[in-house]
Amino acid sequence: MTETAIEWTDATWNPVAGCTVISPGCTNCYAMRMAARLEAMPLEKYDGLTRQSGGRAVWTGKIKLDEKALDAPRKWARPRRIFVNSMSDLFHDKVDENFIRRVWRVMEETPRHTYQILTKRPERMALLSEHLPVLKNVWLGTSVESADYLDRIEQLRATRAVVRFVSFEPLIGSVSGANLRDIHWAIVGGESGPRARPMQEHWVDEIEAQCRESGAAFFFKQWGGKNKKAAGRSYRGTTFDEMPVLSM
Repeated sequence: MTETAIEWTDATWNPVAGCTVISPGCTNCYAMRMAARLEAMPLEKYDGLTRQSGGRAVWTGKIKLDEKALDAPRKWARPRRIFVNSMSDLFHDKVDENFIRRVWRVMEETPRHTYQILTKRPERMALLSEHLPVLKNVWLGTSVESADYLDRIEQLRATRAVVRFVSFEPLIGSVSGANLRDIHWAIVGGESGPRARPMQEHWVDEIEAQCRESGAAFFFKQWGGKNKKAAGRSYRGTTFDEMPVLSM
């Protein structure tokens, strides 16, 4: 487990590593670049997870389950918000259901932490959540990069969870048709890195308005771009760091 600078969480925990490109939001995924760097260090966990294509690192589709990483949260005494699998997707088809249950058990046995799980495969998450305990300290979310993937929100809405959230990052198109009913939190962010695609301000306006209408908390993460620090994270002259309110 590693402390992180990601604005909406405190630490990352990666019992799974590796992924597969599934939609346009994955094209410039920071985790692919990071996995390639970690392999070059070298770290065996990341060996073979990426390949070079068009001058950049791309997922090979290989998935690694890290048994040693499972117990990491138990060793952290201070409560933290923990982003689960920043370097993968817990609900990837190649992640065995029994391993997911073991991850769930760790989260259940460490209620001092709050776990944030983000997936681009909410249909599998919705299906498996029917057979997993609903934990107060586990938030379940999905990524939506444009209107082409609004169906992911419908799958998320069908998921059993105390907190359901949507990460509109990287936001590469309007999501004006999004329905945030029964969604508790929305994170909005532009893409960052050398190949970053621009985010339009009116796309952010649309999401902020949807949050106010539905009662979802609104968190503006960044404008992104090649120099995300220079672009900053101020929206309408304000920093929006809203967090969901627990209903249990």
